[in-house]
Amino acid sequence: MSYTYEYPRPAVTTDCVVFCYDNHDKPNILLIRRANEPFKDQWAFPGGFLNMDETAEDCALRELKEETGLSISPDELVQIGAFSRLDRDPRGRTISIAFCTIIESPTEVTGLDDAAEAKWFPVEDLPQLAFDHEDILDLALEIISAGEE
Repeated sequence: MSYTYEYPRPAVTTDCVVFCYDNHDKPNILLIRRANEPFKDQWAFPGGFLNMDETAEDCALRELKEETGLSISPDELVQIGAFSRLDRDPRGRTISIAFCTIIESPTEVTGLDDAAEAKWFPVEDLPQLAFDHEDILDLALEIISAGEE
């Protein structure tokens, strides 16, 4: 039996920050160019809406594969935080659970599903990011830097 709550519910999404290093030990980040509004044609982290029958980790792995063709194992994924700024998504109240991973070398990726393109970018030469993905990136970079020390 299901129960109906009186309280409104926000949507939940996941985002994946995927790092890899080139031959010069410079970090690169995987981004997708959005095919749909909001932020159509802008760059963002692979991610999307959580289905009712999946965990946040499952959603992150599914969206990464659906949008870029990249598959990673669940044990490679680390949850870095939840992002809940009230205005983070113009479609309505949305909370994102962000994940991070580092892969050994740039893997071929392609824009699939609702991603028009997928591409690796040097961390020091990133395009403007959609939503609040610069905040997510800042936290991911802090975590990666702390792990290198």
